[in-house]
Amino acid sequence: MNDDTPDSAQELADVLQDVRRHLLWQEETAGRSLLVDAKLAAELQQQRAATSSVRSMIARTKAPEPAAAPPPPRPPAESPSRDALHAAMKQPLGAPRPLAAATPPPAAPRAPLAAPPPAPRAASAPAMLLDVPKSTPRYNGALPGVVEGERPTLDQIRRELGDCRRCKLCSSRKNIVFGSGNPRADLVFVGEGPGENEDLQGVPFVGPAGDLLTKMIGAMGFSRNDVYIANVVKCRPPGNRNPEPDEIVACEPFLRSQLLAIQPKVIVALGKFAAQTLLRDTTPITRMRGQWREYEGIQLMPTFHPAYLLRNSAEKRKAWEDLQQVMKLFGKHPGSSA
Repeated sequence: MNDDTPDSAQELADVLQDVRRHLLWQEETAGRSLLVDAKLAAELQQQRAATSSVRSMIARTKAPEPAAAPPPPRPPAESPSRDALHAAMKQPLGAPRPLAAATPPPAAPRAPLAAPPPAPRAASAPAMLLDVPKSTPRYNGALPGVVEGERPTLDQIRRELGDCRRCKLCSSRKNIVFGSGNPRADLVFVGEGPGENEDLQGVPFVGPAGDLLTKMIGAMGFSRNDVYIANVVKCRPPGNRNPEPDEIVACEPFLRSQLLAIQPKVIVALGKFAAQTLLRDTTPITRMRGQWREYEGIQLMPTFHPAYLLRNSAEKRKAWEDLQQVMKLFGKHPGSSA
C-alpha cells in the first residue's frame, strides 16, 4: 500500500459526503424519485466501487475491534392519533401542542363543604279564620324596622302600616282606623272591623255600636280614655260584610303588634272574629263567651260584639255577666248593667 492511500480515502469520503447531501436535497425536492441523468449515474457507480475498494484495504490493515454491544431496543413511539394531530394544528402559534393525551395530575382531595347557615325562620302567617287548627303558631309581633323581641311603640306600628295596600280593602276605604285610647292601658277591647261611621272619622267604635260600647265601659268603672280600642282589620269591609280570611291574614300582624306594644292585663274580645283570630280557636262565640282564656300570657275574655247586642238585646245580660268577671279581676264592684 502506498503512502497516498489515506489521502485518497479521505477524498473519496468527501465525495461520498457531497453525494449524500445531493441525494438528500433531491429527496426533499422531488420525493423518492431522484432526478439523476445517465452520466451522473455512471460517475456515482464508479465512486461507489472505488469507495468499496478503499474500505476493504483499510479494513485489512486495521486490527479487528470488538463489536459494540447493540443498544437496548427502544419502545416504539406511540403514533399520535388523527384527532390529536388536528387538535394540535388548531392551537395558536407558540402554544404547546401535545400530540398525545397527557395523563392529568391526580386531583387534590376536596375539602368537605361547610354546612350552610340555617335559614332564618319566617314569621308564621296568621291562620285563615275557621279553617286552621288550634295548633297554628301565633304571629310573634315583630315588624320591619323593629328588632325581634323588642317591644315596639304604637307610633312605630302606625308608621309601618302607612297607607296600607296589603289587601283589597284599601280600594274602598276612606280612612284607616288604627285604634285609639291609652297606649299603656291595662284593658284593651278588640272588635271585628270599622263600620261606616268609623270609616268616615278614622276612629273605632263611634257609631251606634260604639255608643253601646262606651256605656259598657262606663258601667265597668272605666272611661274610653282609660282603655285602648282596636279592630282585627283596619279598613271597613264594603257594606259592613264580614272580613274575609285573606284580609285578616294581611292585617292581623298589626293588631298583634299593638297588643305587644301595650301589654295590657286583660283583653276583651268582642265577637267571634276577634276571639277566634286571637285564640286560634274555631269554637262558636256562643260557647266560647264567658270563659277565661289566655293570649300570650294575657287574660282574655270572649264576649258578644256590641253590634250583635243591638240586634239581639236579650243577649245583653250574658255580655254583662262576662264584663263583670273582668271587673272582679280589676277589683271593681258592679254598678248598673249596660
